[in-house]
This record gives sequence, structure tokens and C-alpha cells, in this order.
Amino acid sequence: RLEKPSWTPPNWAFPVVWSALYVMIAIAGWRVYEAAGLVAMPFLAYGVQLALNAAWSAFFFGLKRPAIAFVDVVALWIAVAVNALLFYPIDAIAGLLMIPYLMWVTAAACLNFSVWRRNPGAFRAAAEAG
Repeated sequence: RLEKPSWTPPNWAFPVVWSALYVMIAIAGWRVYEAAGLVAMPFLAYGVQLALNAAWSAFFFGLKRPAIAFVDVVALWIAVAVNALLFYPIDAIAGLLMIPYLMWVTAAACLNFSVWRRNPGAFRAAAEAG
């Protein structure tokens, strides 16, 4: 059992929030594609943030490496912010649809850091056992 901060969302919130966010991310991408086609820079940022998003789960849960996961989530935050900024001039709604995602990634980064710092031995033991 990991020690978590008191402000950790309940377990049911994660699939609910992520489902809504993935819908918004998809709509944002679709709107930009419809408005401008596969514009190189906005969709490069889009692909990078999706890859970083997928990598976080592998680092944190799969490899039990919260330090690497934290570096990943910081990079993810930057990629989402850049993506929103690149989408906004093409389609303002698409850019704004990325803001809840950015907010959730902010919370996820804080949670990642807090859990990592509260449980240094737990991850080390789990990684050695796995």
C-alpha cells in the first residue's frame, strides 16, 4: 500500500476523467485536422504528447520508476501546453479543449511527485522484486 496525499482523487475518478479528456483530445485533433489538414508542427506536438502520456503509465506502474515518470509527466505538461498553443490559432475551440487536459496533467504531476517522495522504499523494493 502506497502512502498517498489526502488530496488524491478517488479511484473511480481516474477512468471517468481520462475518458472525458481523451474525447476532448480527439475532438481537438479532429477540429484542427478539419480546419488545416495535417499541419506539421501542431500534429508533431499532438503525437509527442500522446506518446508521453502512454509512457507515463509504463514508467510509473509497469517499471515502478516514479522518478522517470515524473520527468515524463513534466515533459508531457510542456508538450500539452505547446500543443494547445499551436492548436489555438488554427481553431480556438481545439486549443481550449486542451486546457482541462493540461490542468489534469498538472494535478497528475503533483500527485506523482508526492507519492514518489512519500514512498521511496516501496518503489525500490517493488522494482527489485519485479
